[in-house]
Amino acid sequence: MNEPVTDKLSIKSWDAADRPREKLSTKGCSALSDSELLAILIGSGSRNESAVELCKRILKSVNNNLNTLGKCTVSDLQKFKGIGEAKAITIVAALELSRRRKAEEPEKRDQITSSKDAYNSIKTYLEDLPHEEFWVLLLNRSNKIISFKKISSGGISGTVADVRIILKYAIELLASSLILCHNHPSGNKQPSQSDIDLTKKISNAAKLIDISVIDHLIVTDNSFFSFADEGIL
Repeated sequence: MNEPVTDKLSIKSWDAADRPREKLSTKGCSALSDSELLAILIGSGSRNESAVELCKRILKSVNNNLNTLGKCTVSDLQKFKGIGEAKAITIVAALELSRRRKAEEPEKRDQITSSKDAYNSIKTYLEDLPHEEFWVLLLNRSNKIISFKKISSGGISGTVADVRIILKYAIELLASSLILCHNHPSGNKQPSQSDIDLTKKISNAAKLIDISVIDHLIVTDNSFFSFADEGIL
């Protein structure tokens, strides 16, 4: 398990956008690999190896299987150069929390029966923001919320929503339908032509994999606009 390593640049010398902590802060947890998330837990590697490279070695030793990693003891992890007792305990504790989370009863899922329900579910994430963000609500066959996902964050006047990322989440979470959501910091809840075009683009792409886009909400601080209610969708 203690294979030789070569000199690696410290994570501190990486471009800020590529450092695990900064990457999580700006792009969200889903943008990080397992090794990058693990690297955040241990904080640092060794003299010859960055935290990410060290974590790649650890994961490789368990065939990149997190369930197998979860069975490792503090002593098992300390066999890796760069992993002392404190780092090993941190990893074991984090994986134990993950195991307990899985064991708990899932929270009751809200069912979406109208645009108002969708607005009440998403407004906490989008109200009072000084910039635009694009989110998606992923629903099951009963129109109950599976998850909320932030797709992008932009400037005052716009943000970009990648269709591939949206559909990736939908497929991974076995969603049956989607509700697109974004905010207008200006307070003008009317959709732009680009909003309409983007909605059609996402809807047409989703249809190819039997997923429906049932609404698109534009959220302002005190109100919202529903594409479905207005017959645009």
